[in-house]
Amino acid sequence: MRVDDFDYDLPEELIALRPARPRRAARMLVARGDAIEDRRVEDLPEILRPGDLLVFNDTKVIPARLCGERRRETPDGEGVARIEATLIRRAAPDAWDALVRPARRLRPRERIAFAHGLTAEVAALTGGEARLVFDRAGPALDAAVAAAGEMPLPPYIARRRAADAQDREDYQTALAEKPGAVAAPTGSLHFDDVLLAALDAAGILSARLTLHVGAGTFLPVTSDTVEGHRMHAEWGEVTAETAERVNAARAAGGRVIPVGTTALRLLETAAREDGRLASWTGETDIFITPGHRFRLCDGLMTNFHQPRSTLMMLVAAVMGLDRIRRIYAHAVAGRYRFHSYGDSSLLLPEG
Repeated sequence: MRVDDFDYDLPEELIALRPARPRRAARMLVARGDAIEDRRVEDLPEILRPGDLLVFNDTKVIPARLCGERRRETPDGEGVARIEATLIRRAAPDAWDALVRPARRLRPRERIAFAHGLTAEVAALTGGEARLVFDRAGPALDAAVAAAGEMPLPPYIARRRAADAQDREDYQTALAEKPGAVAAPTGSLHFDDVLLAALDAAGILSARLTLHVGAGTFLPVTSDTVEGHRMHAEWGEVTAETAERVNAARAAGGRVIPVGTTALRLLETAAREDGRLASWTGETDIFITPGHRFRLCDGLMTNFHQPRSTLMMLVAAVMGLDRIRRIYAHAVAGRYRFHSYGDSSLLLPEG
């Protein structure tokens, strides 16, 4: 398939720069088979059936964007360069791999001074990626990053405004527990305690898994064909308790609906051929495109995604390419808000 098949025209003014308040007040496009309905996220308890199970990603976003200075002795004195580092992979208790810019201002073994006394040495540099070894490790490094860092907003937001204190709350889900993500599982951003309680009262079940979302989720597809794209890998875990919950819900006739593409990708990674879920830990680079045979998931709740992206390919796999084109045309015409801070969709291919 060609990447062009997943393109559409998205007016820039539809890209949300702030979330709805309260979270559950966001609009939600509900697609049941070929039927499309305009609702709100807070309507979920009456839209879903008792016994349905929502699966959430409980990863927690770390403030992974660090701004600092590199100082270098020059013939004219001391040269100073501003450096931005976005942490993308933990390499050791005292080290992270990071995207750095401008990378041309750095050399191996140079040091970068960040806020709150945090410093790091450039242990290796390849293109725009560096291995940074910090002056502290483990929980002490985690605490320093939390104090010095900013939330790593997606590029389509960061290009239009800087991250601020409000993003520390807004760009974190109500279910976040396990630190390690450098991007939010944005499908879950619409949930708050009020909605979660209403779902529980309506007999809607829930389970949690962990997939630490990486910066690769925002990488553009540069090949002309879907087959030419190489998917990034992310670390995830499905516990035995979650597997038991999912299997019990399916056995009782409930639908399994992941909240967000990250939850769906991990469920489909861990699912067995017979449709049962097993406990699982490791890295997944599963690339879900049209033609994928879903072993476990009966639908998907997710935001509206970037044109020509791997996430557009995933939602097309859930609903079919023709349907997803109609869904996105409806969303654009209806002035839905797009991307991480935008509105939601509930995609149910069987109606």
